[in-house]
Amino acid sequence: MTISRSSLLTLEAYAATRQEFRARVIAHKRNRSVRLGEHVRLIFEDELSVRYQIQEMLRIEKTFEARGIQDELDAYAPLVPDGSNLKATMMIEYDVEQERRAALEALRGIERQVLMQVGGFAPVHAIADEDIERENESKTSAVHFLRFEFTAPMIAAFQGAAPVAIAIEHPRYRVRIDEIDPKIQGALAHDFRA
Repeated sequence: MTISRSSLLTLEAYAATRQEFRARVIAHKRNRSVRLGEHVRLIFEDELSVRYQIQEMLRIEKTFEARGIQDELDAYAPLVPDGSNLKATMMIEYDVEQERRAALEALRGIERQVLMQVGGFAPVHAIADEDIERENESKTSAVHFLRFEFTAPMIAAFQGAAPVAIAIEHPRYRVRIDEIDPKIQGALAHDFRA
């Protein structure tokens, strides 16, 4: 992991570069986002996107003390891929409050029904919400954190441009993309070099 307390900008230094940094991250995320149907989006995280999130949290909370900075690192640094996996933020998106509430009730367990498949290899199911449980007996959360673990042969095929599929197999939300955009696949292939 390359994000450490000493590698973060101070609040003053971040304020001076925030607009430029933000624009860079927005452009970077364009090739790291996959829409699955109308209501689910995966944003694949990496060192740059997580660093931005940490800097933003420190800015919003006006955190400059060592303990507070470490708390943010502890919360977000696990989202950086570590060489054998991809990590994503899954967002369930409904604009209308009533629809969102009903969907989150109906989609309990959806975070455990997301998978990726590289070429002819077996599907890799997401490991969801390793930090805290984001689902209760009545509904799921609108945001989940997913980790996809790949074997060395899968990684080689992924980096070699074998087709990569992403799917959700929840009984009330089924969608499959047989082949993600090559630009997205190319961006994500770099995550295996961590």
